[in-house]
Amino acid sequence: QVQLVESGGGLVQAGGSLRLSCSASRRIFSFNAMGWYRQAPGKQRELVATFTSGGTIKYADSVKGRFAISRDFAKNTLYLQMNSLKPEDTAVYYCNADDLAKHYWGQGTQVTVSS
Repeated sequence: QVQLVESGGGLVQAGGSLRLSCSASRRIFSFNAMGWYRQAPGKQRELVATFTSGGTIKYADSVKGRFAISRDFAKNTLYLQMNSLKPEDTAVYYCNADDLAKHYWGQGTQVTVSS
């Protein structure tokens, strides 16, 4: 069973920055795709940023130029650097990994951006 553990969320003022981390219990290079999703109250879960199965990076239009996804194979960790945060970025952020057989989700970390 793969475990994904997110950390780094919190309360920040608009314009501030946070870096989220997702630590995996398995070698992350073994995943077909890996990325970040978020879910705001009353809304559906949406893609934020991901490393695709083709090796490219995909961002949601709403975060392009502000967020950056990265990964450290040695630490088996996925990151999301979030800059110029806006109140509309407030959500629970989830780490996701896909190994073709199954999708794995972390427990989520809350990000709250105050205006």
